[in-house]
Amino acid sequence: MSVAELRRVVQVLREPEAQRERGLHWSRFRREYQAGAKRCHIQRRACQAPLMRTEASEALAVSALPKLTDAQWERIRPFLQSEKPAKGRPAGDYRLILEGIVLVLRTGCPWRALPERFGPWQTVVGAYRRWCQEGRWVHILPILQTQEVPFASSA
Repeated sequence: MSVAELRRVVQVLREPEAQRERGLHWSRFRREYQAGAKRCHIQRRACQAPLMRTEASEALAVSALPKLTDAQWERIRPFLQSEKPAKGRPAGDYRLILEGIVLVLRTGCPWRALPERFGPWQTVVGAYRRWCQEGRWVHILPILQTQEVPFASSA
């Protein structure tokens, strides 16, 4: 029961008997209605879940964005060091977040289909949008696109 609902119940209990019965009936009806609406919402969201669940092992190999290597991570890490919040929840594992972003970019799957091992999809997409807005992604993307094996011509 919410604080507002509790206030309404206390206020109803102070009223005369006829109004009290009507107020308590309305309070019970409202709570039952909200519980039913919540159940329906959960069922509706379950039906809207993406049909294609993409696991990290099923990631497509796209030459533009290969898997994140330790060498690339060491080059990217300085761009993410200053992102420690002054207050609130401590920052998550940026390498895991970055690997989640790379997975979405490689496979083209929706953010909601991101495997749970990368953490909440909202955190991953929030970091991606924040890094794009702050201009960090402009520096990170070329590092991700670098080839580990240099191209050599036989001609």
